[in-house]
Amino acid sequence: MSKTLVIVESPTKAKSIGKFLGRNYTVKSSMGHIRDLPKSQLGVDTENNFEPKYITIRGKGELLKELKASAKKSSKILLAADPDREGEAIAWHLKTYLGIPDEEKCRIEFNEITKTAIQAAVKKPRALDMDRVDAQQARRTLDRLVGYKLSPLLWKKVRKGLSAGRVQSVAMRLICDREEEIENFIQEEYWSLTGDFRADQKPLTAKLFKINNQKVEIPNQETMDQILAELGRLPFVVDKIVKKEKKRNPSPPFTTSSMQQEASRKLSFTARKTMQLAQQLYEGLDVGEGTVGLITYMRTDSTRLSETAQQEAREFIQNKYGTPFVPEQVRQFADKGKGKVQNAHEAIRPSAVLRTPEQVKPFLKGPQFKLYKLIWERFVASQMSSAILDVTTVDIKGEHDTVDQSRDFLFRASGTIVRFPGFMQVYIEGKDDETADENDLIPQVTEGQSLTLEKFIPKQHFTQPPPRFSDASLVKTMEEKGIGRPSTYAPIIDTILARGYVLRQEKQFHATELGKLVVDLLKEYFPKILDVEFTAGMEEQLDLVEEGKLPWKQILNEFYPPFQKDLEYAEEQIGEIEIEDEVSDEICEKCGRNMVYKLGRYGRFLACPGFPECRNTKPILTEIGVKCLACGGEIVERKGKRGRIFYGCKNYPECEYVSWDKPTGEACPTCGSMMVEKVNKKQEKTVYCPQCKAREKEPEQEEALEQEKTLEKEEIPEKEETREKEQE
Repeated sequence: MSKTLVIVESPTKAKSIGKFLGRNYTVKSSMGHIRDLPKSQLGVDTENNFEPKYITIRGKGELLKELKASAKKSSKILLAADPDREGEAIAWHLKTYLGIPDEEKCRIEFNEITKTAIQAAVKKPRALDMDRVDAQQARRTLDRLVGYKLSPLLWKKVRKGLSAGRVQSVAMRLICDREEEIENFIQEEYWSLTGDFRADQKPLTAKLFKINNQKVEIPNQETMDQILAELGRLPFVVDKIVKKEKKRNPSPPFTTSSMQQEASRKLSFTARKTMQLAQQLYEGLDVGEGTVGLITYMRTDSTRLSETAQQEAREFIQNKYGTPFVPEQVRQFADKGKGKVQNAHEAIRPSAVLRTPEQVKPFLKGPQFKLYKLIWERFVASQMSSAILDVTTVDIKGEHDTVDQSRDFLFRASGTIVRFPGFMQVYIEGKDDETADENDLIPQVTEGQSLTLEKFIPKQHFTQPPPRFSDASLVKTMEEKGIGRPSTYAPIIDTILARGYVLRQEKQFHATELGKLVVDLLKEYFPKILDVEFTAGMEEQLDLVEEGKLPWKQILNEFYPPFQKDLEYAEEQIGEIEIEDEVSDEICEKCGRNMVYKLGRYGRFLACPGFPECRNTKPILTEIGVKCLACGGEIVERKGKRGRIFYGCKNYPECEYVSWDKPTGEACPTCGSMMVEKVNKKQEKTVYCPQCKAREKEPEQEEALEQEKTLEKEEIPEKEETREKEQE
């Protein structure tokens, strides 16, 4: 009996799907795209209505022969690439290469790799969606035109190896604009005043909220002293008590963007790492029941859930937590989407809610488990009852004995008590600013009750500049402004890091001088490319192509002529730009020159400017004021290949002391090893010994201690190799 050939994108997915389909199916992998625009040339005929020139990707010859041979032996071919624009384009290239007739229904889609989903999909093949293919072609062609025209200009005028892109350059601009805001920020002083009161011997803390019914503003110490002088002679009473019941609803299940943001906040994962792990969870892992996909498709803008998934969640919540935790109505969440593009598939959720994190933990690697747990908890919480909070606000007034010229002062205390946890029993969404909710307990007081003032606590503050972007906040901003799409966020961040336009330090993006220079250059000569609204408008046009409302080549015909004029003008006007290296105070011990800062693959390092005669390089080390117990050398901060800070002895490689956590310089009283300190998200410090585990043990530190045991020592990059790569 002739078999049906199913072609998917990855070998892992092929293995998972083959298990579900049985002996009448052959499942092969295309290993991603089989055809693309050539790397060695533009590949777009700008004189012939932007006709793309596709070639088979180098190195896939044997694979394509194998696919063609399998196709000839098969009675039917089903193309099962991912359910998005890119997947549709891969399917179209396969159809073209294998000679499948246009009218044949050969495309299948599934949102999760489970037996039910796969068997249902093969029964419902459809024709290729050419609108979706055209949207991908439009995006690919636009990106090729911008990248292959702008990048050579930067090579010629600035430095070889640079690149510019239709979306990456706008992301760079966001980071550089934020850097400029920080540099131009003027710090301003302000003060706050807290009062410690007592009500029937119970403490009550309140902040000065209003003066004469106006929101309080205390710009300096002089004003504060004047306020304190007036307050010193006033008695205080409870003026008003307001108690409110507040409902707090759960967050929707994950989209690609919200998953990347939350994984950054809670797990400290980069966008790239999050997507790599999500891909593994989606394609399938062996969890004791064979290889199975653990989550639904991870590239989605939708918060929609299938009725089956919602019902399974409600039954699980009922059995696990009880009736009060199941809302009366099934929860639905409004999408931010624009038509069929965002609603093509579901939100990211576990493929089976009964496959709990505890159940699969023994089969997953640490990072895989963390992300799966995050996705599972977010999904379950999204289908649970609202939390009910009791919010109490107490206004305290300075009461005058007589009518005089004194001002009215109002202090306010707020507290929140969780009366019913609801979804908070399982999951609470993180915050970028890590600001905690008010949860102070308010003592029982009555209106008109006199209070005893214990003391006033004046505090000086200074306004802070806007924070630099993190992975989470950059992804959030790009999504809000309509820049790129979920599948592009991680590659964009990777590219601007690789080019040296930005550095990731302490989880924040810092614009480099090179990045600022390139952005300023593009702002001046290619304002549309750097315009956020123009880029977002282009994304909307691509959505219209996918919806069949706009011919894809119309976008190119409108974009390219003015872009070509800008290119010609820039070529004439921009002179060669020389970027001078920043000189350090470090002296090269080999030739006596002042070393300069260079940017390499793993961040900044020191190099001798006498290259190629002198090839000396050094890592940039920061001493922390702690001596190594093993050799007496200075302990310094070092940076691993992935940018993570760790600590080591300055006398490396003679001394190999290394630690992820900051050494204290103190010896462990039990074993004599160096004690280190661990700081949790609440900025609470705990000192412990990584060798014998003598420490103030806290549950959340167990995982960190396991990391300590398996620490891999990261060697400093080979000096000459690093130097030569930099010169290239």
